[in-house]
Amino acid sequence: MDKLLGVILGLALIFVSSVSKAEPRGKLIIFHAGSLSVPFAKMEKEFEKMYPNVDVLREAGGSTKMARLIADVGKSADIMASADYKVIDNILVPDFATWNIRFASNQLVLCYTKHSKYADEINSKNWYEILCRKGVVWGHSDPNLDPCGYRALMVMQLAEKFYNKPGLYQRLLGNRPIENVRPKSVEIISLLNTGNMDYAWEYLSVAVQHNLKYIKLDDHINLGNYKYDSFYKQAEVKVTGKKPGTWKVKRGKSCTYGITILKNAANKEAAEAFLAYMLDPKGGLKILKEMGQPPFIPCRVASEEMKNNLPKKLQKLVEVKN
Repeated sequence: MDKLLGVILGLALIFVSSVSKAEPRGKLIIFHAGSLSVPFAKMEKEFEKMYPNVDVLREAGGSTKMARLIADVGKSADIMASADYKVIDNILVPDFATWNIRFASNQLVLCYTKHSKYADEINSKNWYEILCRKGVVWGHSDPNLDPCGYRALMVMQLAEKFYNKPGLYQRLLGNRPIENVRPKSVEIISLLNTGNMDYAWEYLSVAVQHNLKYIKLDDHINLGNYKYDSFYKQAEVKVTGKKPGTWKVKRGKSCTYGITILKNAANKEAAEAFLAYMLDPKGGLKILKEMGQPPFIPCRVASEEMKNNLPKKLQKLVEVKN
């Protein structure tokens, strides 16, 4: 009997070991910023080749909106990737997430096409004058739903200060009707391509990925260089808060993307495997770099405590850096 029991226990240990080493499988739900749609589509294909038993399901939208779907509406997701890492800190931590990895940067550019009014005239010196001209149609995403929206407003505020043009910000907004504010920045691309909009504020990575013409701005105003954070913080935009009827002030800061695994993730094994692939300089970070979005190598977390809270396989892919 003892011998039989030993055999059973041995087989049980082998079974447990094989299960623990089994490849991840099942559905992996990822909520992410619209500006990550193109690189994440490529990552999805590569990851599913590596793990054919995993079905990656992605939902894109304004980062604030996606985070609120998790926190306020109760939507289920395994991973959340935001165009502004502060969205994760402010909406999801600590109730829905424990940690936040900063993995890439970006900058704002003014996009247009060859059919845009004054396309042969606009440049990095006169863009704000052209946006103020009568008949020029331009827009940006909703600052309450999408970080690209409040960042677009910040860029224009900073331009007023940098170029010493008092009243420029209000003049610009005066030539932008409210219907030109759309829920997410990637929606505006179709308006540009169909000629229904002349100019739109987008991330550089989005412009590169969609083969758009764009005006690159001075580092003092494009929110793309952390060395100018002291200048960026002069810009302030009021957006809706966590609860209806409340407001929060966003201050200018360089564009930094963040990602986390949700506490109640249904498929933590697949989520950890995806992040291990994505945060690898030879994996997802390489794709980001190729698509005009500079990654942090290694990626960053805010504290040693946060690093220790990461899954073991992710700890070697990050450094502690503010």
